[in-house]
Order: sequence, then structure tokens, then C-alpha cells
Amino acid sequence: MTVTLQQLIATLPSTASPMISGDGDVVIAAPVVEDNRLVQPGGVFVARHGLSVDGHDYIADAIERGAAAIVGERDISDVSVPYVRVADAQSATGYLAAAYHDFPSRKLIVIGITGTDGKTSTSHILHKILTEATGGKAGFISTIAADFGSRSEETGLHVTTPGAPQVQAYLAQMSNAGLTHVVLEMTSHGLAQGRLNGTDIDVAVMTNVTHEHLDFHGSWENYRAAKGRLFAMLGQSVRKGDQPKVAVINRDDPSFDYFAAFETDRVVSYGIEQAADVRAMHIAHSPSGTSFEVGSQQVDMQLVGRFNVYNALAGLAAARALGIPQDVAARGLAQVQTIPGRMERIDEGQDFLALVDFAHTPNALRRALEAGREMVSEGGRLIAVFGSAGLRDVEKRRMMAEVSAQQADFTVLTAEDPRTESLDDILHMMADGCISQGGVEGETFIRVPDRGQALYEACRMAKPGDVVMACGKGHEQSMCFGTVEHPWDDRDALRAALRGTPLKTLPTATA
Repeated sequence: MTVTLQQLIATLPSTASPMISGDGDVVIAAPVVEDNRLVQPGGVFVARHGLSVDGHDYIADAIERGAAAIVGERDISDVSVPYVRVADAQSATGYLAAAYHDFPSRKLIVIGITGTDGKTSTSHILHKILTEATGGKAGFISTIAADFGSRSEETGLHVTTPGAPQVQAYLAQMSNAGLTHVVLEMTSHGLAQGRLNGTDIDVAVMTNVTHEHLDFHGSWENYRAAKGRLFAMLGQSVRKGDQPKVAVINRDDPSFDYFAAFETDRVVSYGIEQAADVRAMHIAHSPSGTSFEVGSQQVDMQLVGRFNVYNALAGLAAARALGIPQDVAARGLAQVQTIPGRMERIDEGQDFLALVDFAHTPNALRRALEAGREMVSEGGRLIAVFGSAGLRDVEKRRMMAEVSAQQADFTVLTAEDPRTESLDDILHMMADGCISQGGVEGETFIRVPDRGQALYEACRMAKPGDVVMACGKGHEQSMCFGTVEHPWDDRDALRAALRGTPLKTLPTATA
């Protein structure tokens, strides 16, 4: 589609304080982008300050590539195309991208899902429910992939919510493909950085809020407030027909009242411990799945673990918010077989159970290990392999090690994206966490810096009836050492270990 620059700018909130220099009637015939290398002739380049580079330094290149207009934050007078100065270019990008694509979220029922743990699993569960309810007219955008109904594509390696231009382009593709609903996973980073700006939400889902990303947000209160932006967006979004604006919140989470206080038409609660609108009763676990009751409805699913009961309840509660009959929602849930990198079984014919899970926060690790414990045969052991990322929340290193020392029979501490930090220092902090809970190095835990070797050691010590869990990486396809992303997949590494050979693609591997 084509639109004028003035029409795009008119969609910005008043806080953007836009000031146009040049011809505001210039036609914009290509997308709004934040990367000068992606500029197409007739498009808009948004120049903003990044963590390591300043987009304003690339304005000349963007113009050379054919940018019809520039949006930035500096006072600039020597630009050869129309220039729009705004207060916050990052915040403005979503609104501009949405306007260029004619606000695609207004043509879809959008369910936003946020929380510390369970976002991706809940997104996949709800997508399967919606696919059942709509006859295949449901899409989703998660940190793993985007699904457009008839096709899907991966969204990246170490990703949070995709950038604002990509989100709006995805939504436009879904609308154009005739989809009616979309599930949108929303991370705290994505919400805080405005990557979802310009998206109109109909149902907001909260899984939980626990310790994570304090390196970025500065405090737990700021982190929770970033999650709260989804619920603020819900109250401000355009109403679509008779679809009410509904907040779906975990009743068992301590932050329930905080999120329930946001302006909305209705709150639907879910939980296990406390009375809730959608509450699981008579939960029965087995290695092959889980069953429970919601009201008079028997619910059976192939997913395992108490944490997946919460994820399933979030999906069922969102379905209720959308008016989907509970029996239809239960049928959709029953079809969910596995979620990439979430309690994913790796089978190479071994006589013990091997699992890969994305658990990378203290709470998620605890819940994953609790689920793993349920699968240990009588007399067997739970063996956990995990690390903690560099340049990220430092406190959780010790906390995660403490959790494993409490929950697992044996812990293997290893690398997980050390980045530019000392891996030895990270492992030392984690070892201290194990020791604080009575762990004894060499007896109940060991340090193995190379992750391929760590998984190999865990498999080598495993016996019939044991459960080996590789936690922290899940579906991710790389690991960062220094500033370089090295190819890595825990599932491939665990398969190699089960076959008797450590995967050696990381710089820590020995010949």
C-alpha cells in the first residue's frame, strides 16, 4: 500500500512530539525499518540510539538506498529527504510500522501472552486450541517461530519479541491470509522497548512474575511494570465488534491483584491452589501425560508436569475469554504433543530418560526438576545439567544452583552463553550456591565448562531408571562466547552424548 509521510506521522501519540522538516506529502511506498541495510526505495528509515551503535550515523546510507523519509531524535537540518524529529524514535517505530501496514491488528483478534515462565508453551497451547476452534484460521508469533496458517518460519536464534517492523509485517501477512486470530508472545524487553506499540490487544494473558531480567529492568518492580504494559495496552486498544477486552491472570501468582487492577471489561482467573474461574482439580500425573478436571470437564493432555497444568489452564482461560466452548478447547489441548525445547524427550535407545527443557530462571528450573522427579523410576536419580548466562541477572546464578542442589540428586554445572564474562567465575558462583545447600563437589555436583562434555558426563553416569535433564537452552540454535554466536542445539548435543560422543562445536571443547 502507499501512504503519505504526514498520514504516518498523524498516527503517533502526542507524547512523540513530531516535527516535520520537508515535504510531509511525500509518498511512502515501502516499509518502515530500523536497519539501514533493510531500506527499500520509497521506505522510511528510523534512526535511533541503540546499545552499541547510533542509527543517526547511517542516515546517509539509508538515503542512498532509497529512503523517502527519515525519522530520528536529533535536530538535523542537512537531510536531503523529509526528516521527522520525535522524542523517542524507538517508541515511535511500532506506531509508524502499524500505520504503514494499515493497522493489521485491528483486523484480527489478538491475544497477548506475557510472564516470566511459560509464555511460549502457553502460546503454542492456545494456538492449537484456536486452530481447532476456527478451522485453521489462527496464527501465532513466538520467540521460536511465526505461524501464518499455511506456513511457518523461525523468528531467530537468541530472540525476544521480534522488532516492531517485523511484528507488524507478520500481522499484515496473517490478515491478508484470511486468519481471524493471532497469539502474540510478549516479552518484558519487547514491551519495555515498545516493539508492540501500534498493536491492538483483545485478551491479555499473564502466566507469572518471578526473578528474571533484573540486569535490564533494574528492579523487580520495574520488571513487573514492563509486564503491566500489556494490560495498559489492553485498556487502550481499539474495540473490535462485540469482543470484550479481557485480562486472564494466574490467581496463584502473588501479583494477581496488581494486574487485575488495570482497566478492562472482565478478568478471568485460573489456578490450582486458590479458587479461580478456571481451576484444575484432581490432577493426575504420568510419564506419558497429565489429566485433571475443570468444573465437570475431564481434560487430558500429552504434556507433563505441574507447570504445564498452569500453562494449559492459561490457554483454557483465554479460550473462555474468547467464548470458545470448553469441550472444543479441551480437544485442542489434547492435540498438543510436544513444544520445541520444552520437556522434549531425546531417545537414542538408552535405558534412561533424557529431556531438554528451556528452564533458565530459578522458578522455571524448580518446576522443571519437579516434573523430572515425577518421571524417575524407583531407585533412580535425577541428574540436572545447566548453566547461567553472562552479562545477565547475576543473582539468579546462585539461586538456580541452590534449586538444583535441593531438587536434583546430581548437578552438572556448565556453560550457558557466558558472553564476555569469565565462565570460570560464573561456575564458581554457581558452585557456591550448591555448597550453600549442602552440596559436595565431586559427590553431588561437578563443574564441566564445555557443555558438550557436560552432557556426555551426565549420560555416562546415568543408569536405568534415571532422568537426565539438559536445562536452559531449549530450542535455541546458538551459544555466545565473547561476542560470537557458535552453532549449538542442546537436542543435537544430547543425542551425540547418548551415542557416546560429546558434541564439540564450542570453543571450550578439547580435541
